Amino acid sequence: MSLEDYKGIAEPGELRAIECIAGKLKGRTMLHVNSTAVGGGVAELLQRMVPLIKELGVDVRWSVIKGTKPFFEVTKNLHNALQGQGRQLTKKEWDLWEEVNRKNAEKVDLDADCVFIHDPQPALLIDSKKRGVWVWRCHIDISTPDKTTWYFLKREVDKYDAAIFSVARFAQATPIPQFTMPPSIDPLSEKNIELTNEEVREVYERFKIPMGKPVLLQVSRFDKFKDPLGVIDAFRLARKYNDCSLVLAGGTAIDDPEGAKILKEVREKAAGNPDIHILLLPPFSDREINALQRGATIVLQKSLREGFGLVVTEALWKKKPVIAGDVGGIPLQVIDGVTGYLVHSVEGCAYRIRQLLQNPELGLRLGENGKEHIRRNFLITGHIKNYLALWVATECKGDKVIYL
Repeated sequence: MSLEDYKGIAEPGELRAIECIAGKLKGRTMLHVNSTAVGGGVAELLQRMVPLIKELGVDVRWSVIKGTKPFFEVTKNLHNALQGQGRQLTKKEWDLWEEVNRKNAEKVDLDADCVFIHDPQPALLIDSKKRGVWVWRCHIDISTPDKTTWYFLKREVDKYDAAIFSVARFAQATPIPQFTMPPSIDPLSEKNIELTNEEVREVYERFKIPMGKPVLLQVSRFDKFKDPLGVIDAFRLARKYNDCSLVLAGGTAIDDPEGAKILKEVREKAAGNPDIHILLLPPFSDREINALQRGATIVLQKSLREGFGLVVTEALWKKKPVIAGDVGGIPLQVIDGVTGYLVHSVEGCAYRIRQLLQNPELGLRLGENGKEHIRRNFLITGHIKNYLALWVATECKGDKVIYL
């Protein structure tokens, strides 16, 4: 895959800008570090972005920290607390977080001209900084964090040269420069390429999902902040008036130990209803997710908290009307009444489902608007341009950060 493949899809000026900026960085080193190689939007982004940056002549690496089950239980609670719905960590848990980061610092090669550390799990690696520009990339919504939890994390974030947030209102007061950078999708990935009707039908048949009536779909990890239980409630309300089926499709990630518990609750709530299909997808099910989204009538993302919501981006790219929670980065994508609908309750979600099922032409119009909105704002080419431009803009000279 190369930048040439995106001609005719991305904006021409964007591609020229990438080539210009990359020319200044050829042969220099970039490092990305996160907590999982599969599962979740961060891993997906890096899987696609790192090879494209390498193809531009930048020596880029991607490393994944290793942790124990107790470590990921701690960092999951850390995530929840930063999103305003978790308990404070104990001293023992903070010590475990520090210990795992310290052990990883001994094993991961952190020597690079520019280092991007993704989310809280590996944030303490900053204490092992050797040189170069270090940037903390926060993908979650920390607009209303538990204050004590943020106080402890902030001490580490302040050591970075800059921080990136997906949405401006996620940012917190720090002495370092802050940037906003929404995530993106790759239109040429297995999850987003065009599929034939036969390919879509084959996937639906394999999962035993009838296509003879409207299909509502939510694709997400089984996480309480994605509100799968609320989705089932909204479906049941809407189904009183319109015959339809619901598909809840998701996977697991090694850094999310709560997933199995939420999946169990979802299965219990859906038990006995043949029109609710719960799919636990293995890693690398991108083509299946693509087909599920393309075959759906309406895509839901009823999140209670959301960093950005790349599944929304994917659905809009496929011209699907989206009904989603008015949280996180979703309102950047779902323009209410233009590319989809934003909702605040189970009842509101059910009302919009009924509205779209009763007016298919409205759904088509929203879908057309959605695809163009994504093409102009949330493709991987723009994301690469932003990463490279930020690096150039925050070159490190000794202990001082110079803004060019």
